[in-house]
Amino acid sequence: MIEKSYEPGEFPMKITDFETRVISLPREEGPLTGGVGSEAQFVTIKLRTDNGIEGIGYSGFASNLMLKALKETVDALLEQIKGSDPWRNELINSHLRAIAGGGAPAGLVTRAISGIDVALWDVKGKFANQPIFKLLGGYRDKVPTYASGYLWRNYDLDRLASTAKWLVQQGFNAMKFRMGDEATATKEIARMKTMREAVGPDVTIMVDINQGWDTNTAIAIGRELAQYDLYWLEDPINHQDFRGLSTIADHLSTPIAAGEYHYGIEPFKTMLEYQSADVIMVDLLRVGGLTQWMKVAHMAE
Repeated sequence: MIEKSYEPGEFPMKITDFETRVISLPREEGPLTGGVGSEAQFVTIKLRTDNGIEGIGYSGFASNLMLKALKETVDALLEQIKGSDPWRNELINSHLRAIAGGGAPAGLVTRAISGIDVALWDVKGKFANQPIFKLLGGYRDKVPTYASGYLWRNYDLDRLASTAKWLVQQGFNAMKFRMGDEATATKEIARMKTMREAVGPDVTIMVDINQGWDTNTAIAIGRELAQYDLYWLEDPINHQDFRGLSTIADHLSTPIAAGEYHYGIEPFKTMLEYQSADVIMVDLLRVGGLTQWMKVAHMAE
């Protein structure tokens, strides 16, 4: 428990209990080659407060081998915040990072804290009877979306084209597909050509390499991709190669998107200092929840 004294006008509330479970969701395709597993597993979190509010979150991105350890990490950290005020999510987030060992935030600790932090924000939203986007500032009430989990790199050109056309029929005017697994640059570029011809000139297309290239390959192929009006090139090389990403960004007119593999806010500072990306991608389940996600957004701004 984190001690708290209340001032006049504040709303006392305490975390009294929690419940966690492991759930499995069906998954037709995997994020890298398609067929890396038929299930996606998560640790779900329910925080209960003394006034009856229940906050919901979840932690993920752990392999089957590490799932038990992730749940035990979540449970151990939740025990430490019983009796705490859920409104003080900033204090709780920092406290959990400190007692979990400090140092580099990557791995199970940050995955666990991310889910807990989302549950805390859910408590706040339900108490205020407001959607979280309003509590975060409420700049807009709609955001553009794109189809992301459909166009995998193990698809041949025919399946790539037919799936892309189907997505257009479903109403998507933006979509992302995967490259980075072909034996030659010519075959890689053929995938881009197939996509553009399938959806026409007015659909926005992004490409995700999932760290599959080296710097020279990214520059060479990236220059050829530009003629197809590519919106962004995502994670072309290892996410920790800040200088390499900066070099690619300097040599290409296509914006570079990166950041989803980073844990905590610290790597984003380095990333921005190196000017490693034009589009900063922040993964909620890796960065430390909404509390840390907003800090990265402010740094990017």
